[in-house]
Amino acid sequence: MTFRARMAIKSLLSGGVISHPTDTIQSIGCLPQFTDTIERLINLKGRSINKGLILLTSNIGYALPYIDVGALAPSDFDTLIESGDVPTTYILPSSDIAPYYLTGGRGTIALRVTSNQLVKYICDNTQSALVSTSANISSLSVAKTVLKLRVYFNDALDVILPPKESNKHPSIIIDLLTGERFR
Repeated sequence: MTFRARMAIKSLLSGGVISHPTDTIQSIGCLPQFTDTIERLINLKGRSINKGLILLTSNIGYALPYIDVGALAPSDFDTLIESGDVPTTYILPSSDIAPYYLTGGRGTIALRVTSNQLVKYICDNTQSALVSTSANISSLSVAKTVLKLRVYFNDALDVILPPKESNKHPSIIIDLLTGERFR
């Protein structure tokens, strides 16, 4: 991976906020264990903490502490792991230790398992899922260029991994247990 990707990992491990391309749109993210960083991310976006945040991972094992595993059937795990070609974020029951900033106080957590190579590299090298949210100020369009990221966030992002042309559409969102589709 690139020097910039290695810098992103170093930043994340020390509580940084980065911007990075995903399998869907450009994201800003951090590691879930840094409460102060989560607060910083929420403030950067002007987002309500009551909305909760998505966990993005290449390996469901990194997200297990935040999921109520007992509420899921083995086939649910198969669904999560074999998401296919369409990026899908699943709403799952959250564990008792899942923090409010991830759940929004709802008892559920949003999780997307991705095969995106950059996200995989980041997750594997931080041994963590990523807190992920669109790279924008709430209610504005998602940044598709480094210039737009700078306009939105000035120098508040610790590392920027540039957007990719393939970053076009957000994921679909489905409640894993009920099948209800939200987006």
